[in-house]
Amino acid sequence: MAIINRFAEFHDEITEWRRDFHANPELLFDVVRTAGKVEEMLKGFGVDDVVTGLGRTGVVGVIHGKTNKSGKVIGLRADMDALPILEKTGKPYASQVDGKMHACGHDGHTAMLLGAAKYLAETRNFDGTAIVIFQPAEEGGGGGDEMVKDGLMDRFGIQEVYGLHNFPGFPVGQFAIRSGGIMAATDEFFIDIEGVGGHAAMPHNTIDPVVIAAQIIVGLQTLVSRNVDPLANAVLSTTVVKTGTATNVIPRVVELAGTVRTLDEKVRDTMERRITEMVTQMAGAFGAKAKIRYRRGYPVTHNAPEQTEFAARVAAQIVGDDKVIQNVNPTMGGEDFSYMLQARPGAYIILGQGQGPMLHEDTYDFNDEIIPVGCSYWVKLVETALPAA
Repeated sequence: MAIINRFAEFHDEITEWRRDFHANPELLFDVVRTAGKVEEMLKGFGVDDVVTGLGRTGVVGVIHGKTNKSGKVIGLRADMDALPILEKTGKPYASQVDGKMHACGHDGHTAMLLGAAKYLAETRNFDGTAIVIFQPAEEGGGGGDEMVKDGLMDRFGIQEVYGLHNFPGFPVGQFAIRSGGIMAATDEFFIDIEGVGGHAAMPHNTIDPVVIAAQIIVGLQTLVSRNVDPLANAVLSTTVVKTGTATNVIPRVVELAGTVRTLDEKVRDTMERRITEMVTQMAGAFGAKAKIRYRRGYPVTHNAPEQTEFAARVAAQIVGDDKVIQNVNPTMGGEDFSYMLQARPGAYIILGQGQGPMLHEDTYDFNDEIIPVGCSYWVKLVETALPAA
């Protein structure tokens, strides 16, 4: 691996930062301690300008190269928030906050981008400006959207933006990327089915919403198999069923909820339309009423072709061509870096961290072995995109 030697030298230091973040997890936009440490460290590195409070609690650092003849500006993004999970790793640096845990590696993402910022501020071996973006609330809060709405791209003149995420199951130091949709749009549906309740021994006097709900749950599965092109991608999962309090009572109302994942906006539109049609019409056919609320979440994380090819080329400089998968299968998980990619062209790349518990498991831990790889990727990205004049 062509790791930048400087990162091998302060690998232990960056690891300490990462483990400190891990021991002190914060949720959504409430990343006050984390953002405060990021701000303090960036200022200590000599970053030219540090802006806080963007997207509520986001932090942005501006690093100018030795020259700026190109006028180019690129953004590098890391997420800072944790998850509402009780940690069970047993590590010495495990979460000190019950019910909160860095179970997705955002502690590692933040530490790696800080390491890159330190190096870039020391060397400034590039022509243009690098913007380091530390984002809150990736885990369901839409912090990326909030930062974009707060003027992130225009305020700092960002022309391209890049993201990185660790991934268990891929070999240590292997990169993976694809042009187009790499992560799915994440939508939710909420359904209230209202029938007529009554005695369970006299169902003919009721309109049983439980039976209707069962039919709807099964029917919804046909939307993927019969309404979506077999060569396209969609997932529909009904994950919540709420009803009833007694075995001898047919309830009046059943509540259903679930998620829809798609990789194409047309498929996304089709799923929303057909769910609404099927639920209302099936309920009506049984004599019941149904109300449906469809809530759109993160959009598709869509990598631009030119920036995807560039990111893959940079990754290959570090780990070699054979360690970069350039057409990896997409995942149906979601990512709010998608909002930044809607605002500017860019690319989101996966960095393998070896075998172990999957993201969002209570025994997951970020693999500190990949820190020099991630840091080197960020630096090479800047120095290659903005070559010194």
